[in-house]
Formats: sequence, C-alpha cells, structure tokens
Amino acid sequence: MSRYIVLHPTSWTSGALAQAFSTAGVEARRIAAPKQLVVDERPTVFLLDAESRPQFPTDVLRAFVDAGGAVVALGGPGERDVPDGLPLELLGAFLPTPAPDRQLLIALRTGFREAAARAETSRARAEAAMRSREIAELTRIGVALSTERDLQALLEQILTQARQITQSDAGSLYLVEAPDDGLKRLRFSLAQTYSKPEAPFVEFTMPVDRASLAGYAATTGDALVIDDAYFLPPDVEYSINRSFDERYGYRSKSMLVIPMKDHKDQIIGVVQLINRKRHFEAVLHTPADVEREVVPYSRRTVELVTALAGQAAVAIENSRLYEDIERLFEGFVKAAVLAIEQRDPTTFGHSGRVAGMTVSLATVVDRAGDGPYKGVKFTREQLRELRYAGLLHDFGKVGVREQVLVKAKKLYGPSLDLIRQRYAFLRRTAEREFWRRRTEHLEKRGREGYDAFLTELEAAHNAELADLERFLQVVEKANEPTVLPEGQFEELVELGRREYEDLSGSRQPFLGPDELRFLTIRKGSLDEAERQEIESHVTHTYRFLLQIPWTRELQQVPLIAYGHHEKLDGRGYPRQVAAEGIPIQTRMMTIADIYDALTAQDRPYKRAVPLERALDIMTTEVKAGQLDPELYRLFVEAKAFEAAAGNSDGH
Repeated sequence: MSRYIVLHPTSWTSGALAQAFSTAGVEARRIAAPKQLVVDERPTVFLLDAESRPQFPTDVLRAFVDAGGAVVALGGPGERDVPDGLPLELLGAFLPTPAPDRQLLIALRTGFREAAARAETSRARAEAAMRSREIAELTRIGVALSTERDLQALLEQILTQARQITQSDAGSLYLVEAPDDGLKRLRFSLAQTYSKPEAPFVEFTMPVDRASLAGYAATTGDALVIDDAYFLPPDVEYSINRSFDERYGYRSKSMLVIPMKDHKDQIIGVVQLINRKRHFEAVLHTPADVEREVVPYSRRTVELVTALAGQAAVAIENSRLYEDIERLFEGFVKAAVLAIEQRDPTTFGHSGRVAGMTVSLATVVDRAGDGPYKGVKFTREQLRELRYAGLLHDFGKVGVREQVLVKAKKLYGPSLDLIRQRYAFLRRTAEREFWRRRTEHLEKRGREGYDAFLTELEAAHNAELADLERFLQVVEKANEPTVLPEGQFEELVELGRREYEDLSGSRQPFLGPDELRFLTIRKGSLDEAERQEIESHVTHTYRFLLQIPWTRELQQVPLIAYGHHEKLDGRGYPRQVAAEGIPIQTRMMTIADIYDALTAQDRPYKRAVPLERALDIMTTEVKAGQLDPELYRLFVEAKAFEAAAGNSDGH
C-alpha cells in the first residue's frame, strides 16, 4: 500500500514522474468531480492545474484543507504568481508552468509534510475532543452518582454507566461484606445482560479469594483484562463460572474486572464487564454475533472504568453512610415519639397515625389530575420530610405540665374529691339536723303532735337530700368535657350563689369561684389559661425542631409542624396566620390531626367520635373556612384516613 496520495484532475503525469511516484510510495489518483476530493487516512495532496480551477471552487478547496489535505497549484500560461482568485492560505505550494519534474516533486513533498502535519493535528484534536467528552461524561456520571441516595438505584446506575462508556453487553456488580464472623464475602448484588434481558437475577455470596474473577480482583486490588474468558492462561489462579452461559446459551468472551476502591484505598466491591461491542445496540444472539461484534477491552476503557469505579466506590460509601444516618435519625424520631407518649399514654399512636394519614394524603395530591393542586408533586425526600414533621408535630408537649397535659375532666381530681366531701358534709349535716329536730320535739313536747311533725320534717328532709343529690349530679355532669360547645350552666351559677355553714360557723359557697369557672367551660376540659399552656406545645415543638441541624431535604420540618393548629380563616394558633401563610404540607397535617383527635380511641377527657360524626364535624369546619376544602375532599374520597390503621406505632 502506498504511503501518500496525489489527487489530480487531468492525465498530466509523465512516465518519469509516474516512476518517481511509484518509487517514493505515492499513489496517483485521478478525480473528475469535487465530491471525489476527499482526504484519505494517508497524507493527501491535491494537484490543481489552471484548467480545472472552475470545477473546484474555493469552498470545496477549503473543506479539503480543513479535513487535513494540502493543495499544490499549477499556474496557467503566463501566470508567474498566485492568481487573485486563489486564496494563499489554502495553498501548500504554487508552481508556474511548465515546471520541471524535480520542482514538482519538491512541491509535492512539501504538500505531503503539510498534509501529514494537518492530519496529526486533526488526530490530536479528535483525541483531545474525545478525552474532553470522556472527562465531561465522567464528571456528569460523578454528579449523578453523588446525588443518588437509594443504594439499589445507585448500583443500577453505576453498572449501567460502566456498560455504556465501554459499550459492554453485560455486567455484574459485587459488594464486599463483613459478617459477624469477620470473614469477608462478596455479595453478587446486581447483573445486567443486554442480549438476555429475560435472565433472572439471583443474589448470592462468595468468598473473597483468588478462585473467582471478582474474588481475585477484590483480593489483589488489580484489574483483570481478558480477551477470551474461555481461553485463560494455564497458570492463572482464577477461573470463569460458565453456568450462566450454559443455562441461557450465552457466550462470555472479552471481560474487564475492576475493583472499586474508596478514598481510603479500601476495596468495597467489584464491577465486572462482559463482551465489549463495536456497536452498543447490537444483540448477541449467536456465536457468529459474538465473533463479529465483540472486541477486547482497550487500555483506555480500563482507565475509564477505573476512574468510574473510584467514583462509584465513594458514592456507595456515601449512600451507606447516608442510610446509617437515616437509621440513626429514625431511631431518634421514634425515641422522641415514645417520650411524648410516655408522658401522655392515652394518646399512644397519635403521632404515627397523623404521619401516616398526612403522607397518604400527599400521595393522593401528587396523583391528582385536576383541581387547584393538580400541578403539585412530592419527591421521596419531601414525603420523608412530611413524615418526620407528622411524627414530631406534638413533641413540644414535653414542655407542658403533666397535670394539664393529661387533664381528663374540667376539674382536677382533688377538686372533685373536695366537692364530693363537701356534699357528704352537707348530707351528714342535714341528717344530723333531722335527728336533732326530732329529738328536740320529743324532749319538749313528747308525743304530742309528733306524727304530724315527723311527717312534715321527713318531707323537708327528703327534699333537702334530693336537692343535695341534684347538686352533686349537676357538678358531675358539668365536669364531663364536650367535643363541641354545650350548655348555659344557669343551674351551676345558681348553686354558686348558695351557701352553707362550715364547722367554724363561717358561711361558705357550695361552689368556689375557681370550681365554678372550671365547671362552666363550654368545650373540652381546659380553661383559658390551661388552653394557652397546651397551645404553647406548638411553639415548644417549633423551637425544639429548630435546634436540629436538618439536612437541606428536611429543612422545612420545623415550619410544617409549626402550623398544624392554624386555620385558614386566621383563627388558629399560635400565630393566627391565614391561608396564604400556611403551606400545603401543614394544611394536610391539620386535616389528619383533627380527624385522629376526633376518632381516636376513648380518652379520659372524651369519647371516640364515630367516623360519620367526625366527618360531619370536619365538614362544618370546612364550610366555616377553617380547613382546605380541596384537600379535605381528596382526604375523604381517597379514604386517606385508612392509612391510620397501619401507623399507630409511628413506624
């Protein structure tokens, strides 16, 4: 094969010149049209005579030169210099005619050198461009790997990227494990086979030793580059497992096995690539396909996969570390929920149920195809953020006095006991007075008129006892909290005006001012001061959550939890913010929190409300402009409240 090419448009070569070309390894190739003016892989010179210039305009010559060719121009009759229509920058040489063969050969040699230099420059540029693309691709892959937190998805991405940059048909990925017995093993964690996608993946473990390809790479830290896995050198320690090939009619040929080393140079796994192909989309159905398509792994592919393996190792370690941190934080959250529920055992499971219903509602909103929230989407991280906010929304209750937190009735236990003792004292006083008056009558008058007196006295006494009994009944009934505002308490107010004489002879009211104030609470079991103390748990929660160094993905947890008692009409607490100031995540949590508060199992201060009644109460709040109507509609239609059943333990 000739080393050089001369393209020429006419048959101008003399016998002596043709002989010189042959001796110098030059191929003379005649062309008749611009489309034939192309650069070969060999240094190529176009010898352009004056007669052919009109057929090869400047743009054609420029494209030829840009591609790495060189132009030597011959002058026409009377042309001693380069004519104006021929750009100097496109010419490697110019010869007036007639030109001696020797001068022409010298000019062509100059052109060959120029063409060779341009070709080398072009190759260097192409190589630089390819390296730049590879670096850019590795950078892109590195960024993608660094942002993936799910370990299984990360492994899939690592193996897919390794196969793509090497055009490999198949690959597998192994991770190093250190069980409790201390003996490291390799876990076959992932496999991909482009030509055999139907092949199932079966996870297993194997020793970290030199017997297998992956084990050898993990043991020695060295890469294995194998041109044909079926014909290994006789002196190697490792062997290939052909079970997959035999079971699925596959042919493993070229292989590349690279250990994945982290930043501490510790081997955490092995990536194994199989059958590098000329064309990535080619399918290897038959042995002939393998012979035609499969090529060995080059040194450059080894460098690329080694770089990728390093990135992958760090990404895997980061993913594992992130999982460890997640498990650690999950444990902290569960411990925090346990602390809340131990202070108030009657609300056991509330935080978990609220979190479950809120996340369930968020997934419904995420899929909504219409309505005001049809464009709202929640990522995995945002759902986790929402779950943590739900689990921790009541943590601030640890800052509320326990007697207020668990107050079951309107009166505290000792206060009710005191009223009952007062009732017993009044009853005993009435009975003593009854017997005193009977005795006094008998002492003064004997049996005279006694029967009529006794009848009248007993009637008065029974009426007084009934009145006292009514007093206790009214108190005990009023002491029961209600879900909605109820009662006018006129009878209680009247009882508060009545007095009795204590043991010292002083006049005392049937009900003291504080007792009357508590008993006339129209809703729930708390007076205004106690209610403010309970409501302060929201602020306590917010301040506590602000102390946690949340990651960027979870930084909204404090704000989401802060507003779970706010109402759209601005009548909630603690900040009385209106609709525009309440995030959608908080609006969803508010619905879940109210529903669970209404329907949770009987608590000392209230009975559980049936589902239908709870929804009626919440519908009233929606109509009053307190709850988000669209979110409530989705909550009810999707039965998001059913998610509470499996989330009572906060898991």
